Order: sequence, then structure tokens, then C-alpha cells
Amino acid sequence: MGLTRLQIRRLDKPSYTIDPSQLRRYNLDNLIFNRVHSDPHWPGHQRMIDERIPDYIRNPKPGYTHIDFALEEAAWTLHDTYNGTFAHSRIPKFRKPVAEFDHDLAQIPFEVEAPAKMSSYVKRAAKLFGASMTGICSVNSNWIYSNVDIPEYCNMAIVIAIEMEPEGIATSPAIPAAAATGVGYSRMAFVLALLGEFIRNLGYDAIQCANDTGLSVPLAIDAGLGQLGRHGLLITPEFGSRVRLCKIFTNMPLQVDKPIDFGVTEFCCRCKLCVEACEVDAISSTDEPTFTSTCKSNSPGVLKWPVNSERCYEFWCDNGGDCSTCIAVCPFTRRTFNHIPFDSEAFWSNSNQQATR
Repeated sequence: MGLTRLQIRRLDKPSYTIDPSQLRRYNLDNLIFNRVHSDPHWPGHQRMIDERIPDYIRNPKPGYTHIDFALEEAAWTLHDTYNGTFAHSRIPKFRKPVAEFDHDLAQIPFEVEAPAKMSSYVKRAAKLFGASMTGICSVNSNWIYSNVDIPEYCNMAIVIAIEMEPEGIATSPAIPAAAATGVGYSRMAFVLALLGEFIRNLGYDAIQCANDTGLSVPLAIDAGLGQLGRHGLLITPEFGSRVRLCKIFTNMPLQVDKPIDFGVTEFCCRCKLCVEACEVDAISSTDEPTFTSTCKSNSPGVLKWPVNSERCYEFWCDNGGDCSTCIAVCPFTRRTFNHIPFDSEAFWSNSNQQATR
């Protein structure tokens, strides 16, 4: 299903629909990755995504070789090892300042006189540090996990989207796609750490978050980065859903961005490519979105196509790595790049050609 030129409208309020009688803050314990350890009533309990890797290495197939798994594990390195990724306060420096005195810019408060101009500084810094998209919104407490607290004075959210490599994502569900995801998270760690320190250097608080603390997708919608798709992910005009999201909560005075609408909901009502491509029928095939949930890990009270994340996770465990097929086949994603190698051999061949130029 093709897409013509997107018509983007700025809105006064987000494009999603909520039911106040059902809406309640999401409990972090219901996140599928936490239920792996806490929910013995679910077949995915105690299953690990990497549990089948030794079997695949002993009996390799294209996209599931030792080289592919080595690439995927390396991709997560910065995200999984850098302690400053999710800092809520000043990150300790490895190297002392050259000067005899130990200066701290945070002790020299910067007065923000024009929030709009400060927002442009923040977005420019985020771009320099590696963000693909940045939006700003007021913090809606409905999107903060019910068992997590952030200071009320941190009432601004800087939401960042990190582009994932199209050639890697296109190989899904093969392991190079999982590597592209891991690189997205490691780039996220880099951007969060640097942007958080930029904010602290100006005397303001910064709470750096990935999937923790609050729901990233509705915050990204509030910040004008995109809309919710049938597959439960953010769809952006620039990259489709080929992005990873993170955010920083802060008390810095900033100007918020308006939400956008470019026809995602109407398109998803007709298009069911992600439904057809999903190997475990985890994506709803109904014509219209609903308030009805399909599993315990769905957030309540928002009109959407619910995704059965239990089936997703169990497939990841069988697959030996996470899956991005619904991202790869989405027409909004595919319009953002031309060459689509759908197998791992093409992925490695393409990389070798680029490396020898």
C-alpha cells in the first residue's frame, strides 16, 4: 500500500483518545520484561531472549550465525555497561579538570529568559549529540508509571527519537535487525548522558530515561514527534516507526511543541500489513481501534489496537533475538528508504561494499 506526500497538521491537543473512566497510570510491574521474573502464570515466565543462541550457533542458518549474534551483543554495549546512561544527577568525571580549581558550571545558575529560545538550544544540542528528532512537552502524570515518582517541579519532558539503520531492520526477524535495535539503544545512552549533562551544566535537573519511569510513546505524541500505529509503536513522518525513544524530565523552562496528525490512524484502519507479517498473530486485525485489552501488559484507557506482547516476547525467545518485522513492513517506514534487503546475506554484502568504497 503506497503513501503519497504526507500532509502534517499541528494540533492543539494530542491525536489519541482516552476514556477517563478506564484510564489509570500503568504499573511498571506489568511491563512484559518485568513479568518474565514475576508472573508464574504466564508461559513466558523465566524465559530469556538469549536462551536459544547456543543452539543456533551449533546449527546456524542465514541471519542466525555466530557472526550475527556477535554483532547483536556488541550493539548493546554502551547501553548495558555505561553507568551514566540513566543518571538523575551529575555524572562523575573520569578525568579531573586541568585547572587547579575544580569548577562546576551547575553552581553558576543560567537564567532562562526566553523558553522558546532555550528550546532551540536544547534541540540543537540534542542533534549535535546524535538525536534524530527531538520534541518537548509538558509532563502528563498519566504517562508516569504508577509505582514510580518524579519530582513535581520536573514538569517538562524532552523526548528524543533515535533512528535505527534501515538495512538492519529490513532483515527482521533475523539477528542483524536485533543488532540495529541494540545500536539504537546504545546511541540512546550516548545522547541521554550528554544532553543530561548539558542541562545540569546550566543549573537545572535532568532525569534521564529510556523505557523506565514512564510510557515513551504517549510522551512522544504529546511532544509532536508522531502518532500511534496499529502495531503499538510511534510512527513518525521522517522515519516511520524505525526509531527508538528516550526522554529527559527537567525543570528547565521550555516551550512545548504541538502534537501532529498526518493520517496514521485512518491509514492503519485500512492497512494491515503488520498484521499479515506478524508470525505469532500478536497485532489486532480489527478494522477500528478499541479500549479492550488483549493481555495484562496493555495499558488501559487509551483507544488503540492492542498488541499481545506476551506472544511477542515468547517469539523473541524462540527467535534468539528481538523482532522488528512490524516496523520493517510498515509503509510509513518503507517510504523513508529505497533499498530494502530482506535477507541477512544482502545485509552483510551491502555492508562489505560500503566498507570498500
